[in-house]
Amino acid sequence: MKTLGIGMVGYGFIGKVHTISYLNLPFYYKPMPAKLKMVGVCSYPITDAQEGIQQAGFEFATEDYNDLIKRDDIDIIEVCTPNYLHKEITIKAIKAGKHVNVEKPLAMDLKEAKEVLETANTHPNVISQMCFEYRYTPATLKAKQLIEEGFLGRVYSIRAAYLHAGNSDPNRPIYWKIQKKYCGGGSLYDLASHVIDLIRFLLGDFKKVFSKLEIFIKERPLANNPNQKEKVDVDDLALLLFEMENGAIGTLEATKVATGSNDELRLEIHGQNGAIRFNSMQPNYLEVYDCRDVEEPIGGLRGFKAIETVQRYPKPAVAFPGPKFSIGFIRYHAGNAYDFINNIVEGKKPQADILAGYKVQEVIEAATISDKEKRWVELPLNI
Repeated sequence: MKTLGIGMVGYGFIGKVHTISYLNLPFYYKPMPAKLKMVGVCSYPITDAQEGIQQAGFEFATEDYNDLIKRDDIDIIEVCTPNYLHKEITIKAIKAGKHVNVEKPLAMDLKEAKEVLETANTHPNVISQMCFEYRYTPATLKAKQLIEEGFLGRVYSIRAAYLHAGNSDPNRPIYWKIQKKYCGGGSLYDLASHVIDLIRFLLGDFKKVFSKLEIFIKERPLANNPNQKEKVDVDDLALLLFEMENGAIGTLEATKVATGSNDELRLEIHGQNGAIRFNSMQPNYLEVYDCRDVEEPIGGLRGFKAIETVQRYPKPAVAFPGPKFSIGFIRYHAGNAYDFINNIVEGKKPQADILAGYKVQEVIEAATISDKEKRWVELPLNI
């Protein structure tokens, strides 16, 4: 069995999530397509990277990601850094022949995303993939199956939201995800990117976008000096109205000021023959409504039904810890990790490839232009 060496760039929250996913893969999938070796971890400050040695068994730690790229025993580069570093690291890694798994969004803007896409296209033997983990929930996999089988018929409308509350407190200190120089954009980039990809995964491409972006808390205190404040320059709330290539119309809300929310992704799709809905706070079920069910007497069998998707992944996933046990966020990432490793071993082009990341970035860019110019923006964009 082939051994693939992993180099982790970024060992903050999401770097730890990616690391845990790889470490757990042999429990979730049998047989594994390859053996995995945690070789190097890069993070700043170096103490964060050194934590990766203690927690995950990485062989060495560094503050310079080039130390990972130049190693012959590292086959994979995981890009888990703030957004402003994505383009540079991804392009260098691909050119060095390393397979790359990139966190969303792909880049800081569409121009950068195009550079990454062009690099990926000129290196077809290198597997480059986006981490869009909501593609890998049993509920959304079931939704895709039903849609492809024609369960909904003609799709009329989409109602989507990704709700966080973390920025509701005006006294929360400023951090990198609300500083444009590091992240490129706020809730639109961080949260809407997930939903845009999930909608594309299920229903195809966007046709045009109209948006409103809002910053409610204009200044925030510095973490190391609460008496000093810095201007906030990215959105707390993103509202999008959109049309799809298939004729459906939808709305999308992405917010970090939804008081009372935790990590709630909602998706509802309404069609001629029925409806589908999913809520990440009830991740074990896909709810479906079938207009073909009888409605008499007294309602007949009409109504939303909760399909028990739970942890019922298709093979080669192993039923561990069991199909009836509640699923969660880390398991979705493990699904992405397995797909990535399997694509490398089989030399397959990923579904969630760099083009998918580019397409998400294109909708983000269109929403940014729409908010600035107060108009509908047609896709695709010419840059």
